[in-house]
Amino acid sequence: MNTITKSLVLLFLCLIVSNVKAQETQQDSTKTSIPFRENGLEIDKLVELKKRIEKEERAFLKAEVENINRRLDAKEITKDDAEKLKKEAAKKRALNIENRMAIIDNKIALLERNDSGYSDESVQFGFSLGKFSGISINPRNRSRVYDKRTTSDLVFAAGFNNAIGDGQKIGDEYSFMGSGFVELGIAWKTRLFKESNAVRIKYGISFQWNKLTPKNDRYFVQDGNTTTLETFPSELKESEFRITNLVVPFHFEFGPSKKIERKKYFRYSTANHFKVGVGGYAGFNIGTQQKLRFEEDGDRVKQKIRRNYNATPFVYGLSAYVGYGGLGIYAKYDLSPVFKNQVVDQNNLSLGFRFDLD
Repeated sequence: MNTITKSLVLLFLCLIVSNVKAQETQQDSTKTSIPFRENGLEIDKLVELKKRIEKEERAFLKAEVENINRRLDAKEITKDDAEKLKKEAAKKRALNIENRMAIIDNKIALLERNDSGYSDESVQFGFSLGKFSGISINPRNRSRVYDKRTTSDLVFAAGFNNAIGDGQKIGDEYSFMGSGFVELGIAWKTRLFKESNAVRIKYGISFQWNKLTPKNDRYFVQDGNTTTLETFPSELKESEFRITNLVVPFHFEFGPSKKIERKKYFRYSTANHFKVGVGGYAGFNIGTQQKLRFEEDGDRVKQKIRRNYNATPFVYGLSAYVGYGGLGIYAKYDLSPVFKNQVVDQNNLSLGFRFDLD
């Protein structure tokens, strides 16, 4: 998670820097010696950008030379080494200017050759971070695939969760309103037939969080290979048991769709149409936690206990949904028991809403 967070922060900073540079470039481009032409404003910005590139590279070279001189004064390097490093730095900065100028010149030539209605969104200038300044690729400018049989979307589901065993009903052991589940993942949808979208397969990867809230001041106790529900010594303010699974869902999806045809491509859309999905999932338990809140000797105590509690390591089950557009009713049932090798097996049963965010 730390790596992902750092990457997102870095991307956010890049976007901020890019926006600031774009505003500065627009302000600095009010004066230009180039006569009026089609795409003139864009060309003027690029001319100003060329000036900024040269100043930027020269500033970088000056900083590098100053650093080399500091190393020389500190006797970290010899005079000959310093001269060699300065020549290498000057050569590198000269090549940087030459390469970056060539990119800008090609962009200017492209704009001068076309009228004002021409827009090349695949190349964007002014993106920089530290010593890097270059171009970015805009995916909107990529050629559109004529027949895209596979699409992707985010899946989010939430609702009620419980666990039942032989002779047990929903709500006997666990609070119905206090127990719940959440699922979050990414899914791909591929139509099976070339000329029809009536049957699709939907598959992906999801995190599932199943929470159980025992009733009557009880909590889970692990004694070796046995896990049981026992009464807590005092009154419990809160007792929650959560299992986190990483699973691969797989569904056959049925339902009508609308065919959208254009000159260069066609697509099938299930927006504003009913759909039914039937399938299952399989995966692994990646975390088990019990949370307890109670009072002891007048103090409020909150405990989070992380251990395996003999939870089943490999999980699998059946699931189905019925929906309209991106919203549906979703149900899933774990064929694998909550705890392995117990006297009485219990299985998770969940019911809630599902959102497919295409």
